[in-house]
Amino acid sequence: MFLPALALLAASIHTDFEGGSLGKVVWVSGTHARCAVAGESDQDKRNRQANWYFFRVDGAKGQELTIDLVDLPGEYNYKPNRGAVTQDTIPVYSEDGGEWRHLDRVDYDPQEPRLRLRIKPAADRVWIAHVPPYTNRDLDKLLAEFRRHPHLRRAVIGRSVEGREILLLTVTNPAIGEASKRIVWLMARQHSWEAGSSWAAEGALRFLLSAEASRLRDEAIFLIFPMCDPDGVARGGVRFNRHGYDLNRNWDRVDADRMPEIAAQRKAVLEWVDAGRRLDLFLSLHNTETGEYLEGPPDDRHAALRDRFFRMLKEATDFNPTQPARSGPPSSTPGMAGRMGVHQGLSRDRDVPAFVMEQMIAYNSKLGRLPTAADRLRFGASLARAMIAAASIAP
Repeated sequence: MFLPALALLAASIHTDFEGGSLGKVVWVSGTHARCAVAGESDQDKRNRQANWYFFRVDGAKGQELTIDLVDLPGEYNYKPNRGAVTQDTIPVYSEDGGEWRHLDRVDYDPQEPRLRLRIKPAADRVWIAHVPPYTNRDLDKLLAEFRRHPHLRRAVIGRSVEGREILLLTVTNPAIGEASKRIVWLMARQHSWEAGSSWAAEGALRFLLSAEASRLRDEAIFLIFPMCDPDGVARGGVRFNRHGYDLNRNWDRVDADRMPEIAAQRKAVLEWVDAGRRLDLFLSLHNTETGEYLEGPPDDRHAALRDRFFRMLKEATDFNPTQPARSGPPSSTPGMAGRMGVHQGLSRDRDVPAFVMEQMIAYNSKLGRLPTAADRLRFGASLARAMIAAASIAP
């Protein structure tokens, strides 16, 4: 995708790379562009979400640019909203492929609504995104780095709609039997815009494969779904697969043709449990804009584990909850099919102690700043420790 500015200015906007996404671009002047956020809707053309953009500006080095992000309103669980892009969600930028940093200046107009960015690039190329991106290529590089690690097993458990691999990673010391080990599962990137969950999953994997975690590999098995929606990540999607299905809303349905991602992941978990193997804690990790919380299965099932895990997260990580630990409803939209999240579906099917965690992308008072990719990596390591610890302590 090539979107030129006025002929007098050499600047241009591009999205022709993995994860790139932007809607219509209108140049108001040579240094001012209005950029629609593309957004996506579900299989019923409802629940539009416009909380992912990722684009590159070329040829504007040293020039003061104004970029308006527009076309933001949508729906969440069938309730209209003004959109996820607000004054609290400060974009990140990277010059010439360097470190991702948050912009210093934004201006939000809630009436339109519109988020205005002002930037003066110091390089010929600058990338701008909602949060620090994490692509399939990033995951490939990570796995290549550890491809010979004796305590990592990589399994392809299925294929996405477009044929990409659905992976399940297992970390443990295979020389020690399973019988005495604690078993925990971590799921990342069910929603493709939520790149922070991938950074955290990488942090967890790096820690678990380090010399520091040698004892944990002897005592536990850690299973990780590192990339649940590889197609959405590749095209710069939001939270729906290629057929429009939310991959954290349809865990009460089995449709291997329209939702092969869910079918493969659900099958892997249920086969594990049905084989009589223990499962001590399952966590699906997500990002949201301004809320941070831990939610467990309905009806206070596994409440003791939930509260213990919540306490450990608060004490030992930068988890910064905006509400107490809670039990979730049986479905996000009662009375409708296809509205169960992974923790709701697994709880219903096999009483799995499954939880969902949301981490905000807005200012984190515990960190004293907006979260960075480095913060997510560090959090992943501390999350892995907390998961094993919570699962290892008797109620």
